[in-house]
This record gives sequence, C-alpha cells and structure tokens, in this order.
Amino acid sequence: MSYRFQLSAQAELLLSDGKTSNYGAQAIAQRIAELTQMLDGLAPEVPIGLIGDNSPEWILADLAMLEAGRCAVPIPAFFTPEQVTHLVAATGMTTVFHNGALLPVGAVFPYLPASTPRSVVLPPLTQKITFTSGTTGTPKGVCLTAGQQMATVEGLAAVLGGLGIKRHLSLLPLAVLLENIAGIYVPLMLGAQCFVPPLAETGLSGSSQFDAERCLNAIAQYQAESIILLPQMLQAIVWTAQVADPRLATLKFVAVGGGVTPLAVLARAAEIGMPVYEGYGLSECASVVSLNTPSGNAVGSVGRTLPGVTARIAADGEIEVQGRGYAGFLGDPVRPEASWIATGDLGTLDDNGFLRITGRKKNVLITSFGRNISPEWPERLLMESGMLAQAVVIGDGQAHLSAVLVPRDKTVLEKDVAERVKKLNEHLPDYAQIAQWTLFSEGFTSKNGLSTENGRPRRDAIAQKFLINDVKPQPIKES
Repeated sequence: MSYRFQLSAQAELLLSDGKTSNYGAQAIAQRIAELTQMLDGLAPEVPIGLIGDNSPEWILADLAMLEAGRCAVPIPAFFTPEQVTHLVAATGMTTVFHNGALLPVGAVFPYLPASTPRSVVLPPLTQKITFTSGTTGTPKGVCLTAGQQMATVEGLAAVLGGLGIKRHLSLLPLAVLLENIAGIYVPLMLGAQCFVPPLAETGLSGSSQFDAERCLNAIAQYQAESIILLPQMLQAIVWTAQVADPRLATLKFVAVGGGVTPLAVLARAAEIGMPVYEGYGLSECASVVSLNTPSGNAVGSVGRTLPGVTARIAADGEIEVQGRGYAGFLGDPVRPEASWIATGDLGTLDDNGFLRITGRKKNVLITSFGRNISPEWPERLLMESGMLAQAVVIGDGQAHLSAVLVPRDKTVLEKDVAERVKKLNEHLPDYAQIAQWTLFSEGFTSKNGLSTENGRPRRDAIAQKFLINDVKPQPIKES
C-alpha cells in the first residue's frame, strides 16, 4: 500500500533545513520522483534502511518510499554497532538511504560482518518497521502499514487543524516515530512549513545530551509555532527559560510525550507562558493514541483518545487500546487489526474521557510483605519538588523501598532532598514510604548502562548497582 501527500502546488516553501536546502511543493514532487526511480531496480520485498541527521533529504527519502509502497526502516543514529547489526540481520536489508544517496548497507556500516542476507517474510502491507532500543538493548521491530500511519496522521490533523500552525520545528530525531508521524506527516497534511536543521543546532546530541539554551535560541530563530519534546527536554527548558521569555513567544502548541512529566514541570511551563500539552502513544499504535489540546486539557492526564481510537482499563488496571493496531512484530505471527492491544501501561480513564498513566505493569514492585507498588507513584511525587532531574524507586522483594535520586543541578543540597523525602513520607502509606535514598549526580545514561538510548531507566541495572539489603531509615551516601 502506498500513500501520496496532496501538497498545495502554490506552496513555495514546505521543507527546509534553514539554510541552503529548501523545497516547495513542486520541488518536493520532483525530488520524490527522482528517488522513487532509484528504487525501481531493487527487489520490492526487501526492506530499505534510512539513516542520517535531521534534514530535508531524510524526509524526502522517507516520502519516496511511502509513495512507492516500499518498506522503510528508519535507523536511529544513536544505535550502537551491535544494535545496528541486529537490525540489519533481522530485516534482511541490503541497501540504505543515506544523505539522499542509495548505498549498499556495507558502505554505510563497514563494521557489519560479511554474510548472505536472509529472506524475511513481513506481515502483509508492511510499509515501515520502527525499531525501539528496548530495556534489554536488543531492538524490537514493529511493522506498520501506510494505512495505520495515516490513520494517526488524520486523527491528529482533526484535533490540531484548528490551531492554524504554520511553522513546525523538529527537535527529535526523525527516526523516532513520534517526530516522523506527528512532526512531519501532520504538518505536511495541514500545509505547514517543516524546519529540520541538524540536531546539534537545536540542542540535542546523541540520544540524551540536551542543551536547553541552544534549543531556546533555535525556537526563536525559526519562529516555531509547534514543537515536540520528551519530558527530560521540557524539564531542562522550563528551568532555563525566564517568565515571558521572548524566545517562546511564537509557540502555539508544545506536545510532550514518551514518559511521565512531573506536575511541577507543567506548572513551571504555565508560569513562563509555554503552551504544553501531554500526550500518550506507543509504536504498536502508530505513535500517538491520546492527546490534550487547547479545547480539552486536563493537567496530569495524557488527554482524550484520538478519533478512531478507543481505550479501556482491564481488570488488573492495564490500559488496552483498539482502533490503531499494528501489522505485527517483525518475525512474529500477524496480529488481527481489530484486536485489543495490551499496552503494558497501568492507568485510569475518567468520566470525561481523559486517560491517566499510573505506571508500567512490568515495573510493579512486590515487597517482602506482599504489597504491590507501582514505582512511578512515589517517583512522580518525588519529582514534584523540581529539585530532581531523575528518580527511580527500587525494592522488589525487600521490606522497604529505596530511591536513587539525580539532582537537577549543583545547587540542590542533600539537606533539601532529605526534607523533601521526609515530607513526602508523611503523605504516603507505610508500605510506599522511601526508607532509604542516595543522590547520584552522574545520572542514568546509556553510557553508564543505567538507561536505554531513548532515556528510559534500566531498572534492573539500577537496582543491582544501588539496592541495599540492610535498610535503615536514613540517607545513604553516594559511592
């Protein structure tokens, strides 16, 4: 299945890196035709890789494969050689789009072992395979059809079209499905301009290093009206920007997703005049499932489901979603599109249709007293102080809970954290209180093995490094 965006022929600028690479509707159509012709000699059943820094060329290659109905595999630039090796072997790809050129996979990744590509059977109509790094580090491929992707695009366009957004600035890697779908396809469908400068110019390096000042300056430079952020990026921005910061003046809509956003961060965003709206999604649902909007916003929720999507809460509290199913996991049996998807997230759904996330099902801790606790509950409360950049609660199989806390900056003192934990414990039941904690200024990163490449904490690794069995109700010192 293929798809072609209907672009206004009069649009003189729709796609730009902010410098020399600029495309209007006619130039986009011409370049897509050239790239599509390059695909003609390739076996139609073999997936094609796509890698590179944010640029118009990345998007044009993606659009060419979408229009030609060819299976695209966006490859995150922050993947390790081991992860790329797994991804290439799992998909059987032999060629890769890189900076507008179609190259043999070995020319782009010279470290790949010499081997004969294996034939891979994909679910019917698979047009894109999106890989996530996963908590174990082994990428897992989710197969999506063009129709599933466009259903998400149309749902987002329906709830955001009235905002009149004319300029979107991409701050996340284009290989991230959220930016690919919501940050490129949606603006193009709505006739907005997409600005895609290299990530270093907008403040992001690697998968988790972020310069908030540089990002704020880029927002001002491109007069961005919409952006998409991860919670960690938003947190850095709101504590860097000033109240009524002129660099934020053009923003109409700031979407944040990919993790829990502390209420203190949302409150600070409102204080500085930043129009932030939380959303929720997963790759299996072709990205966005639910979203707050100016016409329907419940702070602390992840909004209402998009048109065509239904959510429900199972008996054990798990969120299940229907209406945006994926084709299947790479290498797994095909899923019926109409089936309910178990998200793995725990949550609630109120009478007004607002969805709230309370934790991850697999993260639930069971204490030695048999009490079940979602660590995200005390973690969220710990983060409300605004003093912390990260917080992870551990204690599976232990009598009490412990916490590893990453201070926001060097101005955060141990005595202030101690007071925060003490006050928090006064409002928690005894089984959920933090009996022991430590400050860890290094933070959880992919470099030290304590987070995935996309910033999710590796809880098992953190527990192994920090868990103290002899729990005492006092702080432990950083090692």
